[in-house]
Order: sequence, then C-alpha cells, then structure tokens
Amino acid sequence: MNPSVASLICACVIAGLLYLDREKTVHVSRALWLPGIWIGIIGSRPLSSWFGVSSTVYEQTEGSPFDAAVFGVLLTVAIVVVIRRKGRTRALLLANWPILIYFLFGLVSITWSYDPGITFKHWIKAIGDVAMVLVIATDAQPVAAIRRLVSRIGMLLFPTSVLFIKYFDNLGRGYTSDGLLMNTGVTTNKNSLGLIVLVVSIVVLWNVRSLLVHKDEHNRNRRLVAQGILLTFGVMLFWMADCSTGKACFILGSFLMIASNLHAIRRRPARVHAVCLTILLISASAFLLGGQADVANALGRKSDMSGRTEIWAAVIPAVPNSIVGAGFESFWISPGVKKFQRTLLDSGWYPPLVKVLNEAHNGYIEVYLNSGWIGISLIALILTCGYGQAYKAFQRDPELGSLFLAYIAVAAVYSITEAGFRFMSPSWIFLLLAIVSAGGVTLGLFGSEKPKVRTSRHSTVSRTDLFDELIMTRQPVSAVRRGLNSI
Repeated sequence: MNPSVASLICACVIAGLLYLDREKTVHVSRALWLPGIWIGIIGSRPLSSWFGVSSTVYEQTEGSPFDAAVFGVLLTVAIVVVIRRKGRTRALLLANWPILIYFLFGLVSITWSYDPGITFKHWIKAIGDVAMVLVIATDAQPVAAIRRLVSRIGMLLFPTSVLFIKYFDNLGRGYTSDGLLMNTGVTTNKNSLGLIVLVVSIVVLWNVRSLLVHKDEHNRNRRLVAQGILLTFGVMLFWMADCSTGKACFILGSFLMIASNLHAIRRRPARVHAVCLTILLISASAFLLGGQADVANALGRKSDMSGRTEIWAAVIPAVPNSIVGAGFESFWISPGVKKFQRTLLDSGWYPPLVKVLNEAHNGYIEVYLNSGWIGISLIALILTCGYGQAYKAFQRDPELGSLFLAYIAVAAVYSITEAGFRFMSPSWIFLLLAIVSAGGVTLGLFGSEKPKVRTSRHSTVSRTDLFDELIMTRQPVSAVRRGLNSI
C-alpha cells in the first residue's frame, strides 16, 4: 500500500476511535491537556527528535534546550493548576508523605552529586511527574479523567506506531547497538514502545471489563467497540515490539485485575493479599532465585536475561557510596561510569554497546546507584504504603482498587529487569498516579463522581468544592469523610 494512503487510513482510524469513544455526559478539565502532552512526549520521543533538531554533546548531558523549554512551560502551568486546587492538592500530598520524603531526599542528595547544576535540573523535571499526576487526581471527575486521558494517548500513539512500523521504516524501525533490526513505532527503541503499550493497555483492558459488566453505561456499545479495537492494537504492538518484559507484565497485571474482581475475592477483600503475594513471589523467584533460565527461554531470551546479570554484577561495585549513592539521577554522569565500562570491556563486551549503556536494567539497582540504601528503603516505603492505600481503595471500590493494585504490582515486577523508577518514565508516572489516586479514594475524593450535588432548593455544590471547603477549614479526616459520604 502507498504510504500516503496508509497515512490517510491511519488518520481516519484515529478519528473514528475518538468519535466512538466520546462521552457527552463527562466533563473533565481542559487542564488534562497538560499531562496528556507530557505523557505523550515521554511515551514517544522528544519533540526535538520529531522536529529534527540536531543533538550535541551538551544536549546529551543536559537535554535539548527546546525540549527543556516545552517541559518548563508545561510544568509551570501545571503548578498553577494544582495551586488553584490547593485543598485537594494539600490533602493528597499529605496522604502520600512517603513520596514527599523521597523527593526531599533527592533534593538533599544534589549536594553530593557529581554535577549539582545538572542534577538540580533533573530534579525539577522529576517534580513535573508529580505535578502532572496531581492535575489528573485533583480533577473534578478523576476516574473519568484517567479513562479519557489514557484512552486518548493510546488512540493517538497505537495506530501511529503500526503505521510507522509498516510503512515508514526510517521512523518506525531502528537497529540495536549490535546491528539487529527492531520495531520502535513512535518511540526510539523497542523497550520504550513495549512500556507505553503496557501502561496504556492496562487501563484499556480495565475499560473493556467495566463496559462488559456495566450494561447501563451511556453509549456502551460504541465505546466498547472503540476500546476493543484499541486493545487489539495494544496486543499487536506487544508482539511487534518483541518486548518480553512488557508482555509478561501485561499478563500479570491483567490476571490481577480479573482475579481481584471475582466474586470470591470481592466478598472477602483480604484474599487479594494472597493474589498479589503469589504474583510477586513467582516473578521474583523466577528471575532472582535460579529459575530465570526457564522463564527467559519461555519469553524468548537467553538465560542471562540479555546480558542483564552481567550489567548488574559490573555496575553495583561502581557506586561511590552504598549508603547515599551518587546523588539524585546522577550516577550515569559520574566517574563511576568509567569503572563500570572498564569491567564490561574486560569481560569481552562489544565497545560500542558499552558506550551507549546508560541504565542498569533494574529499577532497584538504579535507585541504589543514585540514592544508595536510603533510596532503596524509601522506594520500599513508597511501594508498601502505596499498596496499603490501594488495598483500602479496593475495599471501598473493588473495580477501581483493582486497577491501582495492578499498576503497583506491575511496577514492582517490571523494575526487576528494567529501570522502572526513573523520573519521566511512563512506568514511574503511572505508579505515582496509582498511589496518589488510591489515596484520593481513601479520602473520599474519588467517588461516584456526580458532578453536582443539590444542597438546597436553589443551589448546588460539586463534590470537589465541598472537599476543598472541608480541607481549608482544617476539618479532621473523619469529618471530611462524613461530609463526602453524605453526598
């Protein structure tokens, strides 16, 4: 098929999906454009790459000034939005204090980083992830905001990725450092493509299940068609990208969502602990306790996880300080990288491949390199407290809570073989979104999402406005919950 014709068909498919999935009864904030653009760029490729801006050595360490300007504008506007929603913002931040401590430690760690100037810029960008999550979570209809935002991102990126792979080799395909052909779609490598497909497809599957269960949903049939087509695109791209970690994590996350919504578990929510624990133990033991060869072969990999175990063995001794690490997101610009590279070269690694390595391919080791054992402890605290909040959300709303549990479990498993906790990464953003949103459910901010509540014969008040009023008047949490439950 002619590429121009294929492009026209792709545009029609995107327009058709948007038309089928429209919901006239849902009114979300226009501020959702901010996280939509932010995640859309992170989930594809930098704007400087789209516009063909050349890369320099300076940009490889500090980033493109063009990209920095765009992210700076998005971050500034997002901060203005969350400040205007200060009641909900304050409540969500206090409910998720482990995240605040993690970023505070990251700010302090700038003082011992190799280049504090660059590291501080990285920290500012990392704050952008939190700001975008808060824009979503403080929306007047946060659940609808998640559904719409993630679906729109998928409807744009998924068909475009297939188009690029099939008809535009220079855009949708590339080569690995050892010369192997890979499908990249709208991203820059197959793992990035697998990751954005993973985080979007989890919500899409959740949407499909919800529409199948709730037969009274507005415009259910055409929305189900749109979400079903989008899910089909996601499954196709998993195999096109040949991202083993993404495929495995999608299966695990899907199993957790479906299993936790079974009647036997919804009737006794505590049983979800057993499901989550089983998933985590199977995954961890398979990759770390001697079973990785069988699992790797099943996923189409070598028993050394495509060289990951050699990378881990070489990079761990290169950390400058095991307690506090090299500083926030700064190990890969520190002198420790030279030691790491020498170790791999001495073991016979291909020099061009060693030169381009800039991650440990393990989220926990990546945190250890930058923040040491203190960082590992804080990540463990975030995951533990986040899981606790997601479980409480599951008790209040099993359908919504199952989505948050799936994201937390997937992030924990994904980070075994990929750098899942890096800032400005889809896996990290959606982990934060799941944890912060779960806190919103436990506070009563996420609920039935009726846009207006009648308080008298002549006045109405929104659920979120009432929440803000209760918070700003410093009412105790119990009073906040009673006020919201009275709606």
